[in-house]
Amino acid sequence: MSRTAVIHQPDFLPYLGFFERLLHADVFVLLDSVQYVNSSRGWTHRDKIKTPNGAKWISISVNSVPRDTPICEIELSDHVDWRTNHLNLLRENYRKSPHFAEIFPEIEQLYACRCTKLSDFNRASIELLMRLFDIRIETVTATSLFPDGKSNELLVNILKKIGADRYLSGSGAKAYFRPEPFAAAGVEVLWQDFQHPVYTQLHGDFVPYLSSIDLLLNCGADQSRKILRNK
Repeated sequence: MSRTAVIHQPDFLPYLGFFERLLHADVFVLLDSVQYVNSSRGWTHRDKIKTPNGAKWISISVNSVPRDTPICEIELSDHVDWRTNHLNLLRENYRKSPHFAEIFPEIEQLYACRCTKLSDFNRASIELLMRLFDIRIETVTATSLFPDGKSNELLVNILKKIGADRYLSGSGAKAYFRPEPFAAAGVEVLWQDFQHPVYTQLHGDFVPYLSSIDLLLNCGADQSRKILRNK
């Protein structure tokens, strides 16, 4: 029987396309063993919400580390009260959203998590959103698999360890994709074709590619599940 896997870094409160892929997979691997990227290219420590002035980043504060530090070793900063800052920002910009009373307490519970590692906090954020979207999928961390290799070879090694023969990738990975390692391992590569849904938002014209909490706060869990599944 075929087994489809998604492998992705444990991003912070990810956007809808992150979760749409999980609807079509059997196992999800949190890629916490790769290098942490704290730059304009990184999404592990930040995502976007909507404000009256447009999209705005909310970022988690982490302790400084050497360049090659893996995600699993990144520690949350206790020098800045980023948890309170985030909650205040979300309350300020979403308190008039139709489903604020339903969803905001769930977000408050997330921020009450006293974990010390970024990967643990992000996993908690992903699991919260999976529950609200009613996505149930086997989830493992890459570090628990002790994978070998880099880039494409690393992914193939992980796929072998979890017994997956199909790999569902986001389209953004095409820039550095090499088919040879996958073909040699007998792994079929599938590419996500995600069309971002349009829904009613606060603060003017629709803005796509925000954190999934924007959909949930505006539409509620029940309707968000249908929107994510195009129902």
